[in-house]
Amino acid sequence: MKTMNKENNEIVFKVEINEGLANAIRRYVNQIQILAIDEVEISKNDSPLYDETIAHRVGLIPLKMDGKIHEKNKITLKLNSKKEGYVYSEELHGGLDVVYKKIPITSLNKGQELVLTATTRIGTGSEHAKFSPGLIHYRNIANIKIPKNCLKEVTNSCPKNILKIKEDKIVVEDSEKCDLCEACVDFCKKEGKDLIELEPTKELIITIESFGQIEADEIFNKSIETLKKDLAHISKNLK
Repeated sequence: MKTMNKENNEIVFKVEINEGLANAIRRYVNQIQILAIDEVEISKNDSPLYDETIAHRVGLIPLKMDGKIHEKNKITLKLNSKKEGYVYSEELHGGLDVVYKKIPITSLNKGQELVLTATTRIGTGSEHAKFSPGLIHYRNIANIKIPKNCLKEVTNSCPKNILKIKEDKIVVEDSEKCDLCEACVDFCKKEGKDLIELEPTKELIITIESFGQIEADEIFNKSIETLKKDLAHISKNLK
């Protein structure tokens, strides 16, 4: 395993792993338990949006997960806004913080007011998208074979710009950027030349994107942990 890029809410790494296992880990992201707003009680709403729309928007605001939070916790957040202009997620106050403070909820004119109380619960992304912690996606690293009679103009067909001409030969500058789009293959077909061969290798580039409730590396670890628990449960029942 080799880390290729790591940012605040994203990790990209390459690893040799079975695609079936990688896909199982990807799918189990939506089995991780995440805290989100589940119920919204609106006392006053003078904004142009219906109560249902306000509740939907508030429910999708990501919340920072505390290590002490567990399934039985129900945390209350309150919002009371009278100011003219946009009402943002940062105006929700209570037992925890929102991940992004400038998510617009609605807008108010002078003299208007929005008052609501939101209650959280633990859930999974398989129930509702608001409980999803992020995304995992992957692709194969390609092995690119270029025939001798390939036209040099094929370098212009690659959207990733990884085909270069060096010493009068076509070379692959960075095969890890290839996403197997086959634009170069299509070019060869049109010109009636031997086709460039794109072969997916056993090595995958895996990208993990976090919505902010938990860190990207924690998403990967928790997804594996949850998958292991289910597999152990199945194994126990089979015995």
